[in-house]
Amino acid sequence: MAATILCSMALWSQDSTNAPSQTAPDNTKINQRDRNSSEMTADQQKENTSDRQLTRQIRKALMQDKSLSTYAHNVKIISQDGVVTLKGPVKSEEEKMAIEKKAVEVAGSADKIHDELQVTGGEKPSANQ
Repeated sequence: MAATILCSMALWSQDSTNAPSQTAPDNTKINQRDRNSSEMTADQQKENTSDRQLTRQIRKALMQDKSLSTYAHNVKIISQDGVVTLKGPVKSEEEKMAIEKKAVEVAGSADKIHDELQVTGGEKPSANQ
């Protein structure tokens, strides 16, 4: 029994050392873009009750839609004085439109939504988009 366990552990150890190495995520270009003072970032979210509530309601609507990808569930939602900025990668144009629609429903009109979503097809977004 002990020999079987040791043999299994040795095989498991070999499998994990032979696993292909993955490239570490690199968001350097996106981070540089977001350092630009004209770019909206999450730390610019207003702390007043109405903006926090607006952001919370949009996030809740996105999270309740299980047809959306993890990318869509994790887009940045930044509210300032009733105007919402949506940022981040999404997997498809349909997903982008679904996010926008939910945001408009919560915010009340399309002119209160500033869309900076990037359709990436699930690939790592570039800073140029």
